[in-house]
Amino acid sequence: MSRTSLIVASFAVAALVGLIASHYGSDLKTARARISVGSSVANTQCGPIEYSEMGQGPVLLVVHGAGGGFDQGMEFGKHFAAKGFRVVAMSRFGYLRTPVPSDASAAAQADAHKCLLDQLGISQAAIVGVSAGAPSAMQMAIRHPDRVSALVLVVPAAYTPRTKNAPSVTPARGTKFLFSTALRSDFLFWTAMHVAPNMLIRGILATPPEDLNDVNPDERARVYGMMKEILPVTVRREGLLNDADVVGSLQRYDLERITAPTLCISVADDLYGTFAAARYTAGQVPGARFIGYSKGGHIFAGHQDHLIKEIAAFLDRGDKTLRASRDVTPRGALEQLSFTQ
Repeated sequence: MSRTSLIVASFAVAALVGLIASHYGSDLKTARARISVGSSVANTQCGPIEYSEMGQGPVLLVVHGAGGGFDQGMEFGKHFAAKGFRVVAMSRFGYLRTPVPSDASAAAQADAHKCLLDQLGISQAAIVGVSAGAPSAMQMAIRHPDRVSALVLVVPAAYTPRTKNAPSVTPARGTKFLFSTALRSDFLFWTAMHVAPNMLIRGILATPPEDLNDVNPDERARVYGMMKEILPVTVRREGLLNDADVVGSLQRYDLERITAPTLCISVADDLYGTFAAARYTAGQVPGARFIGYSKGGHIFAGHQDHLIKEIAAFLDRGDKTLRASRDVTPRGALEQLSFTQ
């Protein structure tokens, strides 16, 4: 290669590096700005807890999943605020501005949920636990039953007896690799979003990428938006590490002690294996209902509108109406079952 060609190539590489750096810097600045507003820190008896609120009406406490924070909770919860609920979403232990205490177990996190309600003067709330938020949501219903009016578990990280046909919740293919690489660095995660989005969809969002082929543009945009909202990942890493410990050592809870009306929802091709966990949990909680979808992965691609509608209807109906209602298999659902004990 001639000297002129080397100079041209060097300028081209420099320009490309500069362009990448500019886009990365802009995206990271936007992500940091997004989490810098819209939340407060409550100094509770359980320590500082970051939270946000939206809407008016019956209180719905939204407990976010792995890689989240109050922002992820509010993104999911805004649909319920529009339906007449007062949504409260916190950042769990290790996420954003909520520190990790010495005891960061699911039980301790459940007590922290109660402490937040105490601080806000809320006597009772329905609680929605999504993914890795499910263990503390269940523990709150067990430990503080008088504070929980209803329990909803969405693609829950929950215990399942270890059998051939019902595996325990496990990492999706590539999750461990991504945890040790992309989830350690804002730049690496940002790069993976642009270079290998399907790897993140499978390994982090635990969803078969091909499931997105059949969803509408709005749903596809929601999925990619969920990836973007994990940035900045560095201020969520302690929470991710703690979630890995909690989910990696799940034990069977005293599900029979849950007295709140309970709804469990999952998807058969969730690569984290929560479908079996949700069905098992619904089968053990007295009077619980289970809704399952055949495809859509861990982020229930293609089903969000129906899922939101079902949860809102469940919360509105109340326990007596729910138990007396007939089961109707919803369009697009694999099954909808009521379990009574």
